[in-house]
Amino acid sequence: MERTLKLMLSYRGTRYHGFQRQENAVTVQSVTEAALSKVLNQPITITGCSRTDTGVHARQFCCSLKTDRMIPHLNLMRGVNGELPDDISILSCEDAAPDFHARFDCKGKEYIYRIHNSESKNPFLTDLALHYRRPMDIPRMQACAQVFVGTHDFRTFCASGGIKENTVRTIYEMSVKKQGDCVAVLVKGDGFLYNMIRILVGTLLMANEQHLTPSDMREILAAKDRLRAGNTARAHGLYLNRVFYDTAYQTESTEEFPYFY
Repeated sequence: MERTLKLMLSYRGTRYHGFQRQENAVTVQSVTEAALSKVLNQPITITGCSRTDTGVHARQFCCSLKTDRMIPHLNLMRGVNGELPDDISILSCEDAAPDFHARFDCKGKEYIYRIHNSESKNPFLTDLALHYRRPMDIPRMQACAQVFVGTHDFRTFCASGGIKENTVRTIYEMSVKKQGDCVAVLVKGDGFLYNMIRILVGTLLMANEQHLTPSDMREILAAKDRLRAGNTARAHGLYLNRVFYDTAYQTESTEEFPYFY
């Protein structure tokens, strides 16, 4: 009897060309499928909740798969984790409804972008946070970030080549917090355009450097012009932090969220 499994993964994306399988490239999907296929002794294809880019990390990433093997959840986790490299881990495994689909059933995602704000680089944060030397005006960035909360046309914040017919998305929460020399930007919404989070972060950094105001942010948002926004922040600071399969997250406020250290 075929069963549908729901897996939660965590991975460091530094060595991978994103999640999705590609020819002539090492990806999280291809490595994970190889480990699962070996443990289950049958070809396995997994469906991911998202397509993370090269260098992007995930603290929680959901996958679904189908198999007729009746292996217990814990045994599967232990077996697969024993085959996976140290930068990918199975966090949990459970049976799901037969028609469960990790991507299409996902109701929302939460990302965190991490910035190491210091004159000196931290060798322990290489490829794990953006190193940013300039002083950061956190209250200004927080005020500007609130402009993006709500339902808007985010065409300004979509990379060229990734424009879709519908560029309207809803952001339920966006906040900028600092602890020591670590700054984290949290964004929670129902979906995101190509490079949208990284462009939003780049635009907040532009607001910091050019002393822009929330009014300036509203003009940039309304322009629907990629050239009006900031640079695309580098991939290695971005983490898919949580994925949601019900709508309760839409009304929850994240009082605290994890930092690097």
